[in-house]
Amino acid sequence: MSIYNTTVFMPSEFTLIGIPGLESVQCWIGIPFCAMYLMAMIGNSLLLIIIKSEHSLHQPMYIFLGMLGVTDIALSTSIVPKMLGIFWFHVTEIYFDSCLLQMWLIHTFQGIESDILLAMALDRYVAICYPLRHAAIFSHQLVTQIAAMVTLRAAVLVAPCLVLIKFRLQFYHTTVISHSYCEHMAVVKLVAENIRVNKIYGLFVAFTVAGLDIVLITLSYIQIFITVFRLPQKEARLKAFNTCVAHICVFLQFYSLGFFSFFAHRFGSHIPPYIHILFSSTYLLVPPFLNPLVYGAKTKQIRVHMIKIFCSKNLL
Repeated sequence: MSIYNTTVFMPSEFTLIGIPGLESVQCWIGIPFCAMYLMAMIGNSLLLIIIKSEHSLHQPMYIFLGMLGVTDIALSTSIVPKMLGIFWFHVTEIYFDSCLLQMWLIHTFQGIESDILLAMALDRYVAICYPLRHAAIFSHQLVTQIAAMVTLRAAVLVAPCLVLIKFRLQFYHTTVISHSYCEHMAVVKLVAENIRVNKIYGLFVAFTVAGLDIVLITLSYIQIFITVFRLPQKEARLKAFNTCVAHICVFLQFYSLGFFSFFAHRFGSHIPPYIHILFSSTYLLVPPFLNPLVYGAKTKQIRVHMIKIFCSKNLL
């Protein structure tokens, strides 16, 4: 019998089951996810308010940090409302086109966040290695161009993934997605046709964006560390290094969690599905939740202005 007699032809909607194997406790799992989402929204919004209201923070480093905050808000909002709908209200259906839109938003914002981390690393590289030229190189015009470029780059690179699914793949083994959101490989694995092109292009996008960014960020920090350790005074070395600590923390947690999720989807057949889904869902929520906390604690200028805000409220 032909495979096409046992498949679904161009489904109009999918069913997201959430976390396979943990359906009975998903209502409780939703509580920490909701808490992280609310904290991410509050923390990043506060960060944006501080950066916008304080003229002294209108510098490339803080402008990139503001862009990171906007991206974190958009990324978490693309995921959490639907996820909580599944966990708490059992609203598991999602239209085919809505699923593709969510997929595009998630992977686009992931790419934008990776590119912003690269821009921040390059900003620190120029500020520490070429301090006298930093203001001339990282002008407001260049920062604006970088913002437009990283957004366009991520959006354009991810878009063909949707086109390949929408117009190339027609037959699906099932419409049930064993995930809490629409992820590229989670959808592609449902297909009853040859998906080699989709897999190859997905790998190409991942290594073009994250792979290239990681290499450039690593090279930037190697050069930064070489320059810092050559400084004659210990105080100068500590001051230069402290400007990079927050970024290094964010860089490590973003890429370590991201690569686990990426490789588990493609090569982790031995990993229990619920562990993988929990990890991949947490991976997309932890950076938006932690970033404002890390930068608020490790960046003196932001910490000072945040204390001013809370102290003024207490006085009132």
